[in-house]
Amino acid sequence: MQEDLEYLKGQLSGELFWDTTHKTIYATDASVYKEEPLAVSFPRSKEDLKALIRFAGLKNTSLIPRTAGTSLAGQVVGNGIIVDFSRYLNRILDFNQEEKAIWVEPGVVLDELNLYLKPYALFFSPETSTANRCMIGGMLGNNACGLHSLVYGSTRDHTLAVECLLSDGTEVLFENLDNNSYENKLKIKGLEGEIYRKLHDILQHPDNQKSIREEYPDPEIPRRNTGYALDLLLNSQPFSPDGAHFNISRLLAGSEGTLAISTRIKLNLTPLPPKEKALICAHFNSVDESLRANLVALENGPTAV
Repeated sequence: MQEDLEYLKGQLSGELFWDTTHKTIYATDASVYKEEPLAVSFPRSKEDLKALIRFAGLKNTSLIPRTAGTSLAGQVVGNGIIVDFSRYLNRILDFNQEEKAIWVEPGVVLDELNLYLKPYALFFSPETSTANRCMIGGMLGNNACGLHSLVYGSTRDHTLAVECLLSDGTEVLFENLDNNSYENKLKIKGLEGEIYRKLHDILQHPDNQKSIREEYPDPEIPRRNTGYALDLLLNSQPFSPDGAHFNISRLLAGSEGTLAISTRIKLNLTPLPPKEKALICAHFNSVDESLRANLVALENGPTAV
């Protein structure tokens, strides 16, 4: 493997390390889990990512996409190759003020993005307690939400499109598809078409539809962060005629980097909230009493509890 890693390093414009120091640093995230990776890479380009994908396929190892490593459940810990986007793939790419949308690379820090947007009275509204260091790629993987999720929802709700690399290196764009565009995707040759055809087979089967509708969390629960959101795809066109347009980006959000490597992410932006805020401090005699009071609070439209 030493020779193989030396060869891979020569294929990259970015960096690749497999020394003890780097592997020790990247053996952990913000959780209690620890597992030493095979190597740590800092890709500079899409071509670097494709080289990493080819290598992982040939050597039967995994790629672990990672940004800030603020994960609390070991999501970016593993024995494969860490792919750290934070060093080079961290640009704000294309901002459309009229559309209230922006394209970014996965390594863009949330607070830095919102500082960029502040003069335009816009922001990316899913907030996290780690906003000064968490990055958009990790927010997509974790479907991050935060304190004001009652008002703004999660990252999934504000992800318009994602450019990705699939496991064979195919470049794809996942975005809203009307029914004609969806039908055309089913006819594509190669892995992209296979993905659409497989999802179509899964979602059109009555037994699967019944299982998804019965076993997935209640759709009225807004903070349902991670997991494969097949129920949202089932509630999209063409499976639900009155549903939203089919968009695999909804499946990527919360998938923890297991389905594809994101290279560019298009985000929906929200007008800045009012400057004035009101705070009510309620006091209780027990935890049980406070939890029951939370249900009362939710009936009155709070922005956060």
